[in-house]
Amino acid sequence: MGYIEEQYERFQEDENAVDASMKELFEKHGAPVESERPAAESSGGNVPSAQDVSKIAAALKLVEAIRRDGHLSADIYAVGGFDRPDTELLEPETYGISKEDLEQLPAEWIWPEANVKLNNAWQAIETLKERYAGTLSFEYEHVHNERERSWLKERIESGSYSVNLSTEERKQLLYRLIEVENFEQFLGKTFVAQKRFSIEGMDAMVPMLDKIVQSAAVDHIQHVMLGMAHRGRLNVLAHVLGKPYEKIFSEFNHSPEKELMPSEGSQGINYGWTGDVKYHFGAKREVKNGDDSHATRVTLSHNPSHLEFVNPIVQGFTRAAQDYREERGNSVIDEDAALGVLIHGDAAFIGEGVVAETLNLSDLEGYRSGGTVHIIANNLVGFTTNRKDGRSTRYASDLAKGFEIPIMHVNADDPEACLSAIALAYEYRQTFHKDVLIDLVGYRRYGHNEIDEPRATQPRLYSEIDEHPTIANVYGENLLNQGVIQDGELDEYKEKATSNLRDIYNSMKEEETYEPDVQGRPQGVERSLEEFETVVDLDRLKTLNKQMLERPEGFNGFKKLEKILNKRENMLEEGNKVDWATAEALAFASILEEGQPIRVTGQDTERGTFAHRHMVLHDVETGETYCPLHGIEQAKASFDIFNSPLSEAGVLGFEYGYSVHSQETLVVWEAQFGDFANAGQVIFDQFVSSGRAKWNEQSNMVFLLPHGYEGQGPEHSSARLERFLQMSAENNWTVANVTSAAQYFHLLRRQSAISCKEEERPLVLMTPKSLLRNQRVASEAKEFTDSGFHPLVRQPGLTKTKKKDKSKVKTLLLGSGKIMVDIEDRTEQEESSFETIDAVRVEQIYPFPDQKLKEIMKEYPNLKELVWVQEEPQNMGSWYFVEGILYNLLEEGQIHRYVGRPHRASPSVGEPNIHKTEQNRIIKEALQISKGGNSQ
Repeated sequence: MGYIEEQYERFQEDENAVDASMKELFEKHGAPVESERPAAESSGGNVPSAQDVSKIAAALKLVEAIRRDGHLSADIYAVGGFDRPDTELLEPETYGISKEDLEQLPAEWIWPEANVKLNNAWQAIETLKERYAGTLSFEYEHVHNERERSWLKERIESGSYSVNLSTEERKQLLYRLIEVENFEQFLGKTFVAQKRFSIEGMDAMVPMLDKIVQSAAVDHIQHVMLGMAHRGRLNVLAHVLGKPYEKIFSEFNHSPEKELMPSEGSQGINYGWTGDVKYHFGAKREVKNGDDSHATRVTLSHNPSHLEFVNPIVQGFTRAAQDYREERGNSVIDEDAALGVLIHGDAAFIGEGVVAETLNLSDLEGYRSGGTVHIIANNLVGFTTNRKDGRSTRYASDLAKGFEIPIMHVNADDPEACLSAIALAYEYRQTFHKDVLIDLVGYRRYGHNEIDEPRATQPRLYSEIDEHPTIANVYGENLLNQGVIQDGELDEYKEKATSNLRDIYNSMKEEETYEPDVQGRPQGVERSLEEFETVVDLDRLKTLNKQMLERPEGFNGFKKLEKILNKRENMLEEGNKVDWATAEALAFASILEEGQPIRVTGQDTERGTFAHRHMVLHDVETGETYCPLHGIEQAKASFDIFNSPLSEAGVLGFEYGYSVHSQETLVVWEAQFGDFANAGQVIFDQFVSSGRAKWNEQSNMVFLLPHGYEGQGPEHSSARLERFLQMSAENNWTVANVTSAAQYFHLLRRQSAISCKEEERPLVLMTPKSLLRNQRVASEAKEFTDSGFHPLVRQPGLTKTKKKDKSKVKTLLLGSGKIMVDIEDRTEQEESSFETIDAVRVEQIYPFPDQKLKEIMKEYPNLKELVWVQEEPQNMGSWYFVEGILYNLLEEGQIHRYVGRPHRASPSVGEPNIHKTEQNRIIKEALQISKGGNSQ
């Protein structure tokens, strides 16, 4: 009674503040005590007494529990449900009420929205249990938006989302499941002891993907972007992406029973020139809806063994397909142009941090993609690790609750429930453009791969799996019992699917010897980038610069900042120099003018970590923002710049995916400090550096990594240049460490010029910190207009005379980045003319300009040594990369040696004074001023 009275008080204050069923009750019967006026009669003709009201309150609590906790007792486990906790939350007795009590109450008192005829509250309770605790169950109480919760409640309780299949459609579904199962069984028998990461136990995933692709095609969605790990990938490739069976058979080329060649007209085995294992490859396919001329492109992303790291890649694909970039200003997003679908492993979804990073992107302005449909392929075990050792939550899906994502748990042995789940998920995404998740609870018929023995680590689970029939048999028996199919029809379906596979296999070519179909590197990959024009006319630069200084009428900029920005106005005039930030802005402006979209992201990138960029200005009175690059009147493409969340792996993956799908866009990611890229190392290792060689996945993405030793400690000095150089090969990217604004300008424009061409490749650029405002880095106007990028640059300041006598030079200093500017500073302070020393800055470290350096070396007839100088420790930086290259350039009698910090475990010291001592010693030793002290 206390509960009812409390609810009535809330009802009196605001009739919409209570549950709809309570509202109905109070409107019919008034206050929960006897009153002088007669209460309205219920449909059963009874007036509720105080005892009745108490029973109603208990029944309503039970209804709330069913809606909230029905999933706890739902029939979602095909196998392995033996360790789930018991719950009494769904039992009437828990609330002090019995079945008999409920049979005495009208159904509409506790469930007024019911869409079926119910005789009493007991029938209402049983029906609600069927809706919330069957083979498909729901969690949505954590969704705070009332409209979304009401929408989900209505769909679930009305059952309107359920897929009602005709007799013929149910037969088609059965045959699809048989195709899925027989494909795996055929591979297992034909290619014995070869890994395939079978889908068996999760077979319903294929018809679920069929369903969502069909729905997207009906709605004219242009792209469906899929991402998934290994489990079931070959089956999805064959049946959803339409990859020919014979091509998949060909990829099992190490079979001892038969050497296979691709049949005529099929694709080569490898997409890139190094290739990859068969269960890492992606594919593309176009799907049409009947006679409709519109085609939906389905893309399954390539994915390495690092499982969930494909998530942000696919999100980047999806957003790139949604953005309209052909006009100036911000790009315009059409969230119905593309749909992302991600399939996760149960252990990986909760275990891998990149999943949370990617989920956090879902509603951010620069990263949202209109809602992703997530499917957890829940096989109850991670490799050999049990659930209790793999997560601290009840469900693998619980991570999604923090992002208010509705969750459905569905039994993978009920294919019709699985189709209903995917139908509801798709409808929710299309209605609210938010993420939604399906926990597809099945099992894994074999070990992690088909060679593993799972019974050693999961004996109880696998004793159950060994006795459990396949989903095709379970569903086939159900249809047989319902009279949908006849005796023998199930076996006919199986024989038809098997004979199809057998015929294809037997028709393939047999060869005594087999040579893999490995492609050579494209010619464009082999070529250097020197031929690309990057200079810009001076008048054009001045016009662009002027337009970037204009502001919308009434815009109230921050006066201190505007004063700083106005200094840019005369930087292109004779006698003045252009600083780093202005050079960047001019490069972007000229690229936009030429019709190429640009996307720039990173932590604090709008302003710039070092307060140098200021590409988003804030009105001090209204808080509205303005981007100066949107003021370029002749711009023919969009410019987007976003501050990213505090994420590296997720954001890096997203931007890489964006750049792959939209190769015409110049995508730039800036690390807050260069070493922050460490947190995204998987993206660099598995995707950026090797994606083209493995999968022919092209990208021209730019990575800006602030780098330089300035006494800021180990974590803010090094961008770990050595790691990028270690991965450098086959012209997979460009690695540079430039020392002038003009060099940066030309590199950006060169990246723009190679977009969508064979020469396309990413750029990894060590960018400055303190040098951003150093006049030695600033460049005269002629450096932008008269010549392009120079991989090697002559070091200024090493002679006090107009012309150096090169015959006297015995030592040639080589280095890159800030240390060379520090050396320039020092040489100006010294009285010596340094007649025996000259120096060259290596602005592009990979590909190393060895032939150009060899030509320079020939200018010094008495050259004795090459000295590589760097500020990084000897085991870091460029030394180990360039050492062998320099050795091969030496003539007889010449040597090469290293000047820099000794081998260290940490990138730099933490004490500024010690840093200065070290830096001074390196410069002295490089210039041979003195040997210096021992800084070790």
